[in-house]
Amino acid sequence: MINKHSFACCFCLLLLFGCSNDDLTQPPTDTGGNNEDNQPVKDHLFLVNDAENNRVFLMDKEKQNVFEWQLQSGIGNDCFLMENGKLLALLQAEDPAIEFGGYGGKLQIINPDFTVEWEYMLSTESEIAHHDIEMLPNGNILAIVWARISAQEAQEAGFKEGYEIFPEKIVEIDPGTNERVWEWNSWDHLIQDFDSTKNNFGSIAANPSKIDINYSLVPNGDIMHANGIDYDPKNDLIFLSVNFFSEVWVIDHSTTTEKAKTSSGGNFGKGGDLVYRFGNPEAYQNTNGKRLFHNNHRPNIFMENGQNRMLIFMNGNNIEQSTVYKFDLESLRELEAMKDNEPNVLWEFTHPDLYSPKVSGAETLPNGNILITVGTKGIWEVTPKAEVVWKFEERGFWWRTYPYHKESQAIRNLNIN
Repeated sequence: MINKHSFACCFCLLLLFGCSNDDLTQPPTDTGGNNEDNQPVKDHLFLVNDAENNRVFLMDKEKQNVFEWQLQSGIGNDCFLMENGKLLALLQAEDPAIEFGGYGGKLQIINPDFTVEWEYMLSTESEIAHHDIEMLPNGNILAIVWARISAQEAQEAGFKEGYEIFPEKIVEIDPGTNERVWEWNSWDHLIQDFDSTKNNFGSIAANPSKIDINYSLVPNGDIMHANGIDYDPKNDLIFLSVNFFSEVWVIDHSTTTEKAKTSSGGNFGKGGDLVYRFGNPEAYQNTNGKRLFHNNHRPNIFMENGQNRMLIFMNGNNIEQSTVYKFDLESLRELEAMKDNEPNVLWEFTHPDLYSPKVSGAETLPNGNILITVGTKGIWEVTPKAEVVWKFEERGFWWRTYPYHKESQAIRNLNIN
């Protein structure tokens, strides 16, 4: 099983939550080669995030519910079972001041008996955590955050409209101290070519590491709408799915918070400017490189034959046809103006019935197959040869599905047998 938080428990969480050494997770499993016999995966359970009904449950291949969590709040989309049997959850805060789709605001670690072991509130008038969270190898947690900017501030930054906006930032929280230990803010890395008398004026095409504040003019102010985050421990990079830009942004996590406000420092020498970006060259006025994304969800990094790969669900709202891509992240090259900056596509899958305008994602399975959450339709298992070998079909709003072997450490520690 390849899982999103495959590094989940570290020493700081051992101290905080009293885990044993057996709770420690291992580095991402290498998926190796492909599944030659095209057989569906066996002996697995699937953790389903049912955002429509605020449910998180485990389902078997016979589509039977075998365990369901009792949650104190609605889900803010992502909930994930760690190897120690505890659920890392982003839930909805009470009385949020920011309520775009996917809002959360309450981070919890929940025991198998449903008691809350840790809670962190990230919901104020000025900001709220939303959509997705990611646990780092050191036990800290990354959260995507909407940050409120007044209409006047936005216009001074070169925004062409007259309403408040909510650009994205990423915060890193130490659950042992509840302190924010690192932060990156898109607001520090803007560019605009609309008004030379305002801040951030310059050539968008000549500055591909900067973010065009006027690319997505959404009247409610949610101009970026990040919806997924993953971490590359090999290179200390954060991958952020930015839905309204139809891109993945790649951010250097090796910087300090202060350097992350600048364009220098860190392992890549760019501070908090984008190290890479891909999916939609139009977002930075690049006429080279093919646009692949029209809305996207779930950047999922994993190892295959010792190489960094990534799966992503491209919603395809332009043609009402979705595609799952597998990228070779080793092919990412230095971000340059007017160059083809897109990674190599290793595999892609689509189907006449594969379409979800929202949410969705894809996970690797140990037999080489791909588990696809088709957000408005259900769950598919697909072979590398593009054969659909299993389906769970039910209309709904399925955020993601995570696979677990029935004998995995996570399932054993859940004590459901």
